[in-house]
Amino acid sequence: MIRVLIAGFNGAMGQRAVKLVQKVPNYKLAAVLSPHLHSLNPNDYNLDPDAAVFTSLADITGQIDIWLDFTTPSAVYANTKFALEHQMRPVIGTSGLTDKQVTELQDLAKQLKVGGIIAPNFGLSAVLLMKFAKMAAAYFPNAEIIEMHHADKKDAPSGTAIKTAQEIAQSRASQVAANFNDNPARGGDYYGVPIHAVRLPGYVAHEQVLFGGAGEALTIRQDSFDRNSFMSGVELALKQVMQLDELIVGLENLI
Repeated sequence: MIRVLIAGFNGAMGQRAVKLVQKVPNYKLAAVLSPHLHSLNPNDYNLDPDAAVFTSLADITGQIDIWLDFTTPSAVYANTKFALEHQMRPVIGTSGLTDKQVTELQDLAKQLKVGGIIAPNFGLSAVLLMKFAKMAAAYFPNAEIIEMHHADKKDAPSGTAIKTAQEIAQSRASQVAANFNDNPARGGDYYGVPIHAVRLPGYVAHEQVLFGGAGEALTIRQDSFDRNSFMSGVELALKQVMQLDELIVGLENLI
């Protein structure tokens, strides 16, 4: 049995991940982590009776194979570092890691010979959007991104939007001068691509990439209407992370 710890198990994504791990053959929900819990009794959270409940990194004990993280931008770096240092393979669904932090974690994973994945998005439609945007950028270097998420999302722009901008910048046949000025309505500059972030009730996760050329335009859009749509990507990552020998970024590397 592959033993999984879910950090942030009591959040919207964490709760869905709990149900997923409980039903996947040969995987066991061995432990959960979340601060400020009212109880350490797994029965209070509809977990298996032998699942361990932790409130801090210092409390974690026992054999864990995979660390599945749906926490917060302020906690994700320390969590991922802890997982690597304790030979747990991280599957990170929390955004907010900086480029510098990702590089540090990848270097640590290489040093410790522990594989894992940081996934800006587990939705297959979002992964395909990034692939298509990278293809389009070779022909349409002028691009902007609009990302729309639920009002409770803490970070902006989203990790998916930043990753999309990075892919576009890497694929451009020629670099373009970003059309930025002091007007905040023009969005933020990420790898020379303007990103506009929307946070509103009623939304879940959505992204548009707009490309403009001489006399034509191209729009690529994806919509996630329900968080359950992310679970197929989570399951894919859980099943393949044990074969990885490095810390990779992006679910597209598993497809």
